[in-house]
Amino acid sequence: MRRLLTTTLAVSAVLASLALGGGGHASAAERVVLGGGSGIVLTQGDQQTLCSLTVIGNDSENRIVGLTAGHCGDVGDAVAAEGDPESVGRIATVLPTYDTAVIEFDAARVAPVSTVGSTTIAGIGDPARLADTVCKQGRTTGSSCGFSYGDLLHSHQIFAQMCVNSGDSGAPVVLGTSLVGMVNAYLVAPCVGPAVITDIVAVLGEIDRVGGPGAGLRPAA
Repeated sequence: MRRLLTTTLAVSAVLASLALGGGGHASAAERVVLGGGSGIVLTQGDQQTLCSLTVIGNDSENRIVGLTAGHCGDVGDAVAAEGDPESVGRIATVLPTYDTAVIEFDAARVAPVSTVGSTTIAGIGDPARLADTVCKQGRTTGSSCGFSYGDLLHSHQIFAQMCVNSGDSGAPVVLGTSLVGMVNAYLVAPCVGPAVITDIVAVLGEIDRVGGPGAGLRPAA
């Protein structure tokens, strides 16, 4: 069974949930530090969902943009750093075929970084192949690495034996320091079955084809 990896919260539980980790609190005069693997909170009405940021950087129009899993929210949803209740951006586009959401951030509110935890994103890499060792950085389970099965279905999805759980949706998957995918789901059970990963090259190609926020995305240096 394929299971998505969001964590949904009721508004009454927001304060307790935001204390679980991820980005730190910032005053109105400060910028929130965000990078691939940071925890983010997406708000729609009275529902809040915890996910992981895949990558952040600038697009061809020099907007600060980022990616996460598409099932984390809908167009227009507010996005905040986990641990800071103030919105720092909104979902601009959702690509259902690739289970990807593009976030446009407020440049005055965020400070993009290339390293979160033990994961550094220095560029974009080709899809992981069979027997590659890939690693992910998620807001729930942190860093974990595992064996890649490659593109078993000859699609835009890769499978890898690594630990993922609810809240890790959108987590960046890297080969060395190259971003190769985002976590979207797991099979069977958390941290048991393989993780389902979307090929980042395919994602970026579709964003470029559609145009708008995110087209020409370059990861933060």
